[in-house]
Amino acid sequence: MQSDNTTIQPGTDVVLIGAGIMSATLGVMLKELQPDIRIQIFERLDHAAAESSDAWNNAGTGHSAFCELNYTPEDKEGNIDISKAIKIAESFEVSRQFWSFLIEKGLIDHPENFIRSIPHVSFVWGPENVSYLKRRHAALQANPLFSQMEFSEDHDVQKNWMPLVMEGRDAWEQTAATFMKIGTDVNFGELTRAMFHYLKKQDGVSIFFNHEVRRLKQKKNGQWRITVRDRSNGEKYITRTPFVFIGAGGGSLPLLEKAHIPEGDGFGGFPVSGQWLRCTNEAVIEKHFAKVYGKASVGAPPMSVPHIDSRMINGKKELLFGPYAGFSTKFLKNGSYLDLPLSIKANNLIPMLSAGFHNLPLTKYLIDQVRQSDDDRMEALREYVPDAKSEDWVLETAGQRVQVIKKDSEGRGVLEFGTEVVTKADGSLAVLLGASPGASTTASIMIDLLNRCYFDKANTKQWQDKFRQMVPSYGKKLNDNPELLAEIRKKTAKSLQIEN
Repeated sequence: MQSDNTTIQPGTDVVLIGAGIMSATLGVMLKELQPDIRIQIFERLDHAAAESSDAWNNAGTGHSAFCELNYTPEDKEGNIDISKAIKIAESFEVSRQFWSFLIEKGLIDHPENFIRSIPHVSFVWGPENVSYLKRRHAALQANPLFSQMEFSEDHDVQKNWMPLVMEGRDAWEQTAATFMKIGTDVNFGELTRAMFHYLKKQDGVSIFFNHEVRRLKQKKNGQWRITVRDRSNGEKYITRTPFVFIGAGGGSLPLLEKAHIPEGDGFGGFPVSGQWLRCTNEAVIEKHFAKVYGKASVGAPPMSVPHIDSRMINGKKELLFGPYAGFSTKFLKNGSYLDLPLSIKANNLIPMLSAGFHNLPLTKYLIDQVRQSDDDRMEALREYVPDAKSEDWVLETAGQRVQVIKKDSEGRGVLEFGTEVVTKADGSLAVLLGASPGASTTASIMIDLLNRCYFDKANTKQWQDKFRQMVPSYGKKLNDNPELLAEIRKKTAKSLQIEN
């Protein structure tokens, strides 16, 4: 016991900070790769998946780029860039393989608790948008990952795909939609809790809820000295480890700053909050069974792409519309209003100011969103559900996201709308920042992280063979191998009990 009442704990091989989908996936992979590894997991809240991974805080699309139009941007010449969509679709197939492995090996069970089939639909209106969607469909369908995508401008076909969206719509309105039958709805909260349920039963794994990491410092011997506070009684503990992963959602940036690694210089964060409209009318809920995504407003962040979304949450069918973006200085839903001001340091002040100046449309968009009235929100909903009635919908608070700000080659700040992994050169620390597509691509992110941080072991035959067991397509591009893609999709669909 130290004089400041700080207890020195036995060391461990790995410390995972944050009990979300990222830490759960990395923890399971590490136990598969090295069964005798010792892992300590620290979560500041009282249960797993309480922040970004929770179903109410996560879009749950199973981001496979089937319907999210922000992954296929159009340039001024009308060219559509599908590279990001292909990358995300590939990554989602990797996640499907990993989840299938978990089911087949018995690490988790009941896939119906966290994944189900649901069509993914993109929906637009107006001549320019219809033209865009038609060209997007042509570009994507030429690739094996998207070969099953259908396109239609016919109202009757669209009524079949999404009756609630087409009900009450003017017959003369020019609309178009794409349809992917093999889309999924993923409850990442349920999946995360299932993996933690498995992990807590494994030898050498300790999970500490209500424990908040306060300090991180790397010693001269390469070990990290981590100070943790038990939020239930105020007691402090110190543990030591050669490897730390920070997967704390919006809380990752402050911890990266506390780690004081050169690779973290210049990183900042811009918090974006969200809200949903949730339908309370069971008859309306039953009319819709699809994830219907539209085009985002100018300046909107990716998490704010509007969608009318059929979900399964806590065993109950739900219908959500949104999200409506907002601004809060909190980095976490259960965070502090001081999160943003305390994150501003000498090394990221200029990048953050520069990013703010170069993203004025986003600032205007967020101001407009914050000022929205109930009538404004219903007006936005009626673009997707023309007959929507105010009394059938209630406003719910969604998750908090922190968009990454990083320095470019000239030292200016760039706002990144994606997921960023920061690793220390010696591989002893990895930090995951950012938001969408996040959870859906976790398996790919963690395999890449393991190759970067455990570079000596990752290239051994033992680890390479295990990677291929967890993800049979490891090292191959499914979009370049149509036969392998078909085989993998058939296999994972059977294991996960979803449409092929």
